Amino acid sequence: MKRTMRPILKNYLTAFAFLAPFLAVYLWFWIYPIIKGFLTSLTTGSLGAPKKFVGLDNYRYMMDDDKFWSSLWNTLYFILISTPSIVLLGLGMALLVNMKLRGTTWLRTAYFMPYMLSVSVIGSIWVFILQSRTGLIAETMNSFGKTMGFSWFGSWGMGWLSILIATLWWTVGFNMILFLAGLQEIPEDLYEAADIDGANRWAQFRFITMPSLKGVTVLIVILQTINSFKLFGQTWLITKGGPGTSTTPLVHYIYQIAFRQWDAGYASAVSFVLFLIIAIISLGQYKLLMSKK
Repeated sequence: MKRTMRPILKNYLTAFAFLAPFLAVYLWFWIYPIIKGFLTSLTTGSLGAPKKFVGLDNYRYMMDDDKFWSSLWNTLYFILISTPSIVLLGLGMALLVNMKLRGTTWLRTAYFMPYMLSVSVIGSIWVFILQSRTGLIAETMNSFGKTMGFSWFGSWGMGWLSILIATLWWTVGFNMILFLAGLQEIPEDLYEAADIDGANRWAQFRFITMPSLKGVTVLIVILQTINSFKLFGQTWLITKGGPGTSTTPLVHYIYQIAFRQWDAGYASAVSFVLFLIIAIISLGQYKLLMSKK
């Protein structure tokens, strides 16, 4: 029995030796910050000042904090409008590129290039384009003797529309690449057999393409949901969270608590709640989408 266990134990030790560097980095940069953040959320005091243990007081205060609920709703609203838009647009672009028509190589490059830019560059580009008086759209309309009779950043609806447009332009190329990889993994034999059986394009898309892209679609939906929960740069650079707080997402609010009000304990409490929400929703999405046949 001992002789049988020695090779198994040796394999486990060898595997652990190879995994140890990754596990050390993972524990230090991922698990430790989560634990540290939770412990900080149980305290009060400014950044850099001595902390005082207050238990769950920060979480109790959060339940009555209108700004927290407003920023959480803003975040959920952005997820509802951005996730379906980016998934559908990414799929449409991937289908177009996968048709292998003339010029699709250039299109694939053009679609993906914005994703290589930083959020600060994206924000600056779209502020330049959408500014009500000196922006690219306004100046173009002025050259034709027209005036732009509204402000992209002056209302709740237009503010979110400008953020959505900037986000779509920035991130949809990455999702297109993921969908394109999934499309290229589908065997051509399936489509040839469907043609022989008389299936039209819509039937092939419904019964071959979409079921084959199920895993990729689940991945994209989960990644997009997580990224939408972390929305910050676009709102900070484009609308400044306004008008008022109508486009202030949760991460934006956490930044204000931590670096404007210098309340590390409450900021950590909101951050930990955000972490739990992301984990629960991502797990629920995975279970729901993977259970559908």
